[in-house]
Parts: sequence; structure tokens; C-alpha cells
Amino acid sequence: MPTSLLIVESPSKAKTLKKYLGPDFEVLASYGHVRDLVPKNGAVDPEKDFAMKYQLIARNSKHVDAIVSAVREADHVYLATDPDREGEAISWHLVQILNSKKLLKDKTAQRVVFHEITKNAVLDAIQNPREIAQDLVDAQQARRALDYLVGFNLSPLLWKKIRRGLSAGRVQSPALRLICERENEIKAFVQQEYWSIHLDSHKSRTKFSAKLTQLAGKKLDQFDLPNEAEQAAVLARLQGLPASVSNIEKKKKSRSPAAPFTTSTLQQEAVRKLGMTTDRAMRTAQQLYEGMDIGQGTVGLITYMRTDSVALANEAVEEIRGYIGLKWDADYLPKNPAVYKSKAKNAQEAHEAIRPTSILRTPEMVKPFLTTDQFKLYDMIWKRTLACQMAPAKFDTTSVDIQVGEGVFRASGQVQTFAGFLAVYEEDVDDAEDEDNAKLPLLTEGEELPVDKLYGDQHFTQPPPRFSEASLVKALEEFGIGRPSTYASIISTLKDREYVILDKKRFLPTDTGDIVNKFLTEHFAQYVDYNFTAKLENQLDEIANGGRQWVPVMDTFWKGFKKQIDEKESISRAEVTTESLDEACPKCSKPLSIKFGKRGRFIACTGYPDCDYTRNIGETAEQAAEEAEAPTVIEGRSCPDCGGELHIKKGRYGKFIGCANYPKCKHIEPLEKPRETGVTCPECKTGQLIERKSRYGKLFYSCNTYPKCKYATWNPPIAEPCPKCNWPILTIKTTKRRGTEKVCPQKECGYAEQIAPPEGKDAAPAEEA
Repeated sequence: MPTSLLIVESPSKAKTLKKYLGPDFEVLASYGHVRDLVPKNGAVDPEKDFAMKYQLIARNSKHVDAIVSAVREADHVYLATDPDREGEAISWHLVQILNSKKLLKDKTAQRVVFHEITKNAVLDAIQNPREIAQDLVDAQQARRALDYLVGFNLSPLLWKKIRRGLSAGRVQSPALRLICERENEIKAFVQQEYWSIHLDSHKSRTKFSAKLTQLAGKKLDQFDLPNEAEQAAVLARLQGLPASVSNIEKKKKSRSPAAPFTTSTLQQEAVRKLGMTTDRAMRTAQQLYEGMDIGQGTVGLITYMRTDSVALANEAVEEIRGYIGLKWDADYLPKNPAVYKSKAKNAQEAHEAIRPTSILRTPEMVKPFLTTDQFKLYDMIWKRTLACQMAPAKFDTTSVDIQVGEGVFRASGQVQTFAGFLAVYEEDVDDAEDEDNAKLPLLTEGEELPVDKLYGDQHFTQPPPRFSEASLVKALEEFGIGRPSTYASIISTLKDREYVILDKKRFLPTDTGDIVNKFLTEHFAQYVDYNFTAKLENQLDEIANGGRQWVPVMDTFWKGFKKQIDEKESISRAEVTTESLDEACPKCSKPLSIKFGKRGRFIACTGYPDCDYTRNIGETAEQAAEEAEAPTVIEGRSCPDCGGELHIKKGRYGKFIGCANYPKCKHIEPLEKPRETGVTCPECKTGQLIERKSRYGKLFYSCNTYPKCKYATWNPPIAEPCPKCNWPILTIKTTKRRGTEKVCPQKECGYAEQIAPPEGKDAAPAEEA
């Protein structure tokens, strides 16, 4: 009979730990949080030092019952929830529940923490238990109370002033502001033309190019050649003149490896290099942390994945350096270990960077036991960790100035002389992609060169790019909005609320997101201010570190916030959602305005309901009039619901067929018949998958029996069962990085088979495809 009980968060982690601890231990999982605030107003009481009313989370009640029963039988209770504030709070809630049942009278519940799920780490933690860190619990409670008070007070205001069902959050709102402000910058951007002048030359068989950098002794700036006429005049001055080498400058450069991964940098690289979302990356990292069966038993493959730290444990550094010494020459191993310092303020959440629990478990060794996502992420973490302790890469760089009349052209080249840490990334380096890596021929000062071609290139300035998930995570970290462990949920919330959409993997604010941001920045500027948000995060960190008490922090925030909420109750909905236009209604001559409805913004007459004139944003009055002149009647068909005429109509998402008797009859159908794929729906097995278009114009494939069956997939389906999990269909997915693949639409499966490699690359070997 077990005498000790160990409580963890995840059931998969529980299985791993049970093998390490033996028969004297029972290991149970809480399945995440066990209690949360009562979901109604008054759950946090500012009048009573922000006292909180908690209730048991219904879905976890059976797991709590199992823990309660096990505690009755156990002599020792260990709380091994995750090593962060959330984990500390879960342990505290469990103790509160057990105390309420008077189960800890003659026994103690002690906290144990391990940052990697390996046998040594787990057994060491059991030997060194501690009390629950109340400062960490207070910081988590303060964060939860802040989010609750903002949500339960600001969201109802959005319902009244904009539309029901909207929400505002303490950290999601500044994140939305970032995206909206970037979009406003793009809209306000004025493109500028400029030109550059280039010279093509060669020596023997080596061709190279140089760019004009000086003219008549003056260094050229970007806009010194603003148009074609000016560049043509410069070309005329230089045309036909001889070229000679006027100066050669050689330097030695080195490039140091990046620090090991933190949560933020892992998310950024997973998005940028692997094409994952932040949420998918974190779910995959969680699986690697909790443990995988790799043929020799279950073991955690990486350390805890929620961390701001870039430090590595001494024993890990020794193992990494030992591995480098075995695999590479002595030059690849620096005399002293590399030490990295976090750039994040109050870096905490875990004592180490994200690293493999053992560098000896190479990606090739564990690949057979991992899904595609798990392998790709583990491979990236392993390489980054190994590289961070290797010597810098070294390069010989050469800059050559070529004199042509009064113009000086510069050509640059770089040659790698020592791979250093880049030996780990060998397969990822493509010199041809970097113009600075171009190889120059051996040249000498005074040497004359042939002018193969002298020409100008036209350029236009580009607006700042929209945020991708990677660049948004980077911006959130730079501004101090939220903490790395919250970035994935911030992004998911913005997408789920339809405040933003992803267009070509870039964030674009919707009309709803734009209106919400406008309201918050105009009326709650302080609370969506980047500095204010960062300051509040720092205060939460100080609470966690024992430097502040949480109630005074809450009190300062609440007094100002509540006052502002009360002041904004008098704002009318029209003030928030309506924007005047300097244009008269073509129907009644009253002013037009931009209004906001359930489907977004549109132009409407201010004389409504007497005048019902409307048109879409971006549509001219003439275009709207042309569409409205005479409806196109569908000949030879009538409405299947009421027998009326069928007309071709135009809506927010394009043209469609609708009944002429609308709104009495609401029959509609697509103008173009959906393309059939001939693939049977894998879920209901009766319908067929057809091609449809989403509200944002993106193609997807769904069952033609919708809404009876709601199965859908983004990628084109094919009637082939998955060889790995036997799911009835596969889909065709094409990406720049991996080319075209057959993939299983079941995310947990991860099966992928390459059909065609990326453009310009050879096909992968069969065993890797």
C-alpha cells in the first residue's frame, strides 16, 4: 500500500513519475486548476481587501475527489505542480480544499519542484521539499483579480457602447492596440521612389556586382537619386569611363551563437522556422517536457518550457561541453563555458533556459518515437542548446572600392574561415541567399576592371510590415505586455474574439477590433498604455519576489479604474461607432456617415429610418447605384421556399442568389455551385466534402450536409487513409519551407509525406520525406 502521495498537474506526467518513484508512491493529477473565481459579479470584493470567492471547477471535481480519497490514506503529501506562479497557486488551492475537509491535521502537504522530469531531478526534489511560497501565490491571485475586475467592468461597457458579446482584457487590449496602430501606420504610409546605380564586372570566370556609394566626393544617401531622370543623368556622366580598384579593405569578423531558448524566443523561432502557431509550439513543448516513451522507458526530453531565464545548470554545461569535445576538434570548444544573462526585467518563472534534459539524446536517436511536430521542436531546441556552448564562427570579409570617373562603387564579399557553432546548423546555411557572402576574385589596388554593365535600379519605400505571430511576440516582450507564458493565450483570445484575422500569416484588425481599440484608446488610454501595462507587470513580479504587498497594488489600480468606468457610462453608442463623412446621400441629400453593424462597418444615411440608403465601405456611390438599378433575375428557376423570383444580389462577401421576397422569405444560395471533391466526409461518412469560401475569402473544405455535420479542413482532401492512424482521408499541404506534402488532418497524428520539395531544392531522401 503506498504511503506517500505526489500530486501533479498533468496525467501524462503522472505516468512518467510513477515509474521513477516506485510502489511507495501514489501519483495523481489535478488536471490543471482545481478552483476558479465564481463567474459572476462580486467574486472579487474591493471593499474587503479584494477578498475572492472561489468555487470548484466542475470538470475537475472527480479528480479532486480522487485526490481527497488518496490523502486520507497517505502518510506524506507532496505537491509537485508546475514550477511557476500558476503551479504554486494550484498547490495552494489544493491545500485550501484539503484543510476545509480537515485532512491535514496530522500530516503536512509539502511543495516539491523539479524543472525537468528525469529520475535524478525528481528524486532530488522529493528529498528537498519546502513550504508553499505565499509570495508567488499572492502574485498569481493579484493577476487573476486584476483580470477579473477589468473583464467584469470593462466588457459590459463594450456591450452597451458597441455590441454584445465583446470583451476587453488587461493585456489583450494593449496587444490589440499594437496591431491597430501598425495598420494605421500602413494606411498613412506614403510611398517614395528612389534609385540606385550598379556596376557589373568580372575577373576570369568570377562575376561580381558593385553599388554606387559616392559621387564627386559625397557619400550617397538613399534619396539622393529620387527619380529616373536624376539617375539617368548620373549614368550619362559615368558611361564609357574606365574602372579601376581604388581601395581594398580586409577584416576578420566573428559571429557568436545565440543564447539558449526562453519561452519568448522559442515561440518566435517556432513560428519563423517551423511555421507553427505560438499555441501549437507551447502544446508541443509541454508534451516534450511531460515525458515521452523513447524505447527505454518514459522520460522528459526538455526542461520546463515557461521561463525567462537563459542560464544553464552547471551539470548541463559540463555534459554539453563533453559532447562537443567528443564530436568536434578542440577549436570548436571555447576554453571557458559561455555564460548568458537575461535581458528581461525580473526574469523568473524557472531557474533555467529551455534545454534538452540530456544533450546525449540526439534528435536522430529520439526521432522514431516522436510526432513530426515533436521532432521538429526538439531538434530546434537541441541544436540551439548545443550551439550556445560552441566557439564563434569566423569570417574573412573584403570590401573593394572601384573608381569610375567621379563615382565610387563598392563590392563586398565574405568567406567563412571557421564554422564554429554554425557546424550545428550546417544544413540550414545557404550562402547564396546572403549577398554579403558573395565571393570576390583576388583583386589588387590600381587594377583595371572591365565594365560589363552600368545600370540603374528603381526602388520604392515600403510600409512597416504587419505583425506576424513571431514579431508580435517580440513586440509584446519588448513593451513588457504580459509575460512569455501568456503570449499564446493573448494571441488566441484576439483571434477567437475576431478582433484580428490572419492574412498571409500576418495580423489584420477586423472592423470590430478597430472599433474596440478606438474606444479603449480614446476613453481608457491609461489602461492600454504600454508603459502602464509594463509597470503593472513589474509590480506583479515584485509581489512574487516579496518586494511588494498585493493588496496595496490592487487598491491603487482599482480606485483610478473604477472612477473612469463610472465617468464613461454617459457616452452614447453613436459617439463610439459612428464616423461622419463629408458626403451627401445621393437619395435624400442628407449627410452620410460610417456606421457599425453586426457584420462590420458600412456607409449609411443619417436620415435613417426615413432614408434607407446604404453601401459597402470602399464602394463608390456610382458603383452602388449601378448595382441597385435593376436586379438580375435567374431565368427558369423559382425560390424553392416560396415560389418567388430568384435574383442575383450583392452582399458583404460578394454576389449570391437570394429570393426577391426578402425579408419575408430568407432563402439564399451561393452564386457559384461549390466544387465537389469526390471525397466522402470522414466524420459522418454520408456527406461529401465540397470547396467553400470563408467570410474572409479563404478556401476551405467542409461536409455538404452542414449544419448536420460540421466537419471541415483548410487543405484540399484526398481519398487516401492515413497509414499512421488510419483516418479515412489525407490532405494536400504546400508550404515554402517543406514544399508539397500529404498530411493527416488529425493534429495529434502528425503524419506527413513529401510529394514535391520546395522550389529550388532537391527532393528530401525517402526516409526523411
